[in-house]
Amino acid sequence: MADCGPAAPEGLPQELVLGGPVTKAKGHKVCEGNDLPGEKTEGEELNGRESPEATSPAPDLQGSLIVNGSEMAMGQPGLLEQGNILEDGQEILCDFCMAQKVLAVKSCLTCMVNYCEDHLRPHLENSKLRSHKLMDPAKDIDLQTCETHKGHLGWFCQTDLVCVCEECLAEEHKGHNLLTCEAARKDNESELLQTQAEYDWKLKSAENAIVKLQNNTQSIVSSISEVKSLVSGQFGELLEAVKMAHSDVLAFLEEKERVAVNQANGIKIHLEHKCAAMEENKLRLEKMALYTSDILFLKEYCELKKNTGDDALPSVYIGLKDKLSGIRRVISESTEHLLQLVQTTYKEKLQEFAKEEDCGIKTMVSAIVPSRHRISAPDPETRSDFLKYSCPLTFDSVTAHRYLRLLEDNHKVTNTTPWEHSYPDHPERFEHWRQVLSDNSLYMGRYYFEAEISGAGIYIGMTYKSIDRKGSESNSCISGNNFSWSIQWHGKGFSAWHSDVETPLKTDMFNRIGVYLDYPKGTLSFYGVTSDTMTLIHKFECEFAEPLYPAFWLSKKENSIRVIKAGDADEKTSASSASSEETAPSNTCLASEVEALAST
Repeated sequence: MADCGPAAPEGLPQELVLGGPVTKAKGHKVCEGNDLPGEKTEGEELNGRESPEATSPAPDLQGSLIVNGSEMAMGQPGLLEQGNILEDGQEILCDFCMAQKVLAVKSCLTCMVNYCEDHLRPHLENSKLRSHKLMDPAKDIDLQTCETHKGHLGWFCQTDLVCVCEECLAEEHKGHNLLTCEAARKDNESELLQTQAEYDWKLKSAENAIVKLQNNTQSIVSSISEVKSLVSGQFGELLEAVKMAHSDVLAFLEEKERVAVNQANGIKIHLEHKCAAMEENKLRLEKMALYTSDILFLKEYCELKKNTGDDALPSVYIGLKDKLSGIRRVISESTEHLLQLVQTTYKEKLQEFAKEEDCGIKTMVSAIVPSRHRISAPDPETRSDFLKYSCPLTFDSVTAHRYLRLLEDNHKVTNTTPWEHSYPDHPERFEHWRQVLSDNSLYMGRYYFEAEISGAGIYIGMTYKSIDRKGSESNSCISGNNFSWSIQWHGKGFSAWHSDVETPLKTDMFNRIGVYLDYPKGTLSFYGVTSDTMTLIHKFECEFAEPLYPAFWLSKKENSIRVIKAGDADEKTSASSASSEETAPSNTCLASEVEALAST
């Protein structure tokens, strides 16, 4: 790596780039080949050695300018002004010019000021100012200065991924892997170009996925419309069959009615005739009783006896009520059976159909990643492993219930019941349950975040965006439906909730909860976090179908939750250090980008 030292801009001495000789502190691991002339050992001044010119008389400014020991011709304004215009066309002006601004020719890293040619003269004439570090004009020069030591940021620490000054090399960055900023940029520019190309690829893939999803949505709507037409036709036939069965039952009843009526009429007519005959015989008997002649009486009696047949009469019992109750029973039982078939057959068959993996109309999505990221990283074990998958989260103000107050740039939420907040109406705002969602969705990747909780009755979990925001039923909260997964701290312990089913958990109390989602594997894990120790509280295993949203339910007054910002000062593990040891997980965002392959 002998070529990784800083290269001076064309036409400018090496000392002018670095603002004087470069010091390498004893024990530092600096890229080989960076040993520059004038290198100092530990204990010497870091501001650069005195040059012989620092004690010599001021040179003739009409002929040349001497900057930190390098001679520059005054008669070549183009050489002085070569760096006073940025690449984007912005001019860098002198900070000392009051009436009319003049283009700056140099920037002093010691004074933190841009100078024009005239105001630069004191730095060239006064020997006390010659130790100041000059460089080409720079916009926002304070951004190139160390906040701690106020020195020029000329080095890049590969261990902590931060720009440092020379004094930093001898202190907190001693022994780290170091490169000059110019060499570090050269090393990282190739990665930057590769990342840019990957973003182009991801954007194109996302656009293609969006188009496919739009087409898929239209296909779903069209296909469902066709099925609806088929269903309407099928149920139309079913209604016709019901009407025909209705007609058959009525016809059956009418036939039975006709037969029964004819039977009754026939018996009635017969009895009417029998009654007439008996009435006639009765009159004849009455007449015979009046005969005085015995011969005539006996003759009429014998005649009557011969003509009188069997006068047996039927004993009529009409069991109409019993007969009709039997018909009613048959019709009622048949109707009930058919209703049960209609009500259960379709539902059961469709539910069985929906259980089959290859059936249904859900959108099939697969993650497409570059070949170099296809080897999956191992499951995280330590807290530093989990922090590699940290994702920035904030509470979504448009979903927050009016009893919830958002603080700290939407990183903290508190239940202020009964005090309401004047949030505007919004279709996504929760109206009954004191809940709030995150504004970030998690999909097709690995994600981790931590949250500090305070108060019993707090729920932390994940849900789909389709969760009901206005209802008061249990399926509108993150513990009462089959597309939400959460844990609850109830003051004495934790419980896991899913589909309105509570599972008590045996675990200690934790104020900080770590939530880890491995979407491709279908696992959602909750950990208790203490220092660098991760204690598993509960793990859900499920095949997720939609992007998940972190969800929070503060069920009691004065409950509070604070989402920990990535890189907070209280973090025990440095994510930057971890990323330098293993680069594969740092690119998990690429694995999270998907191209949706829509099909029904």
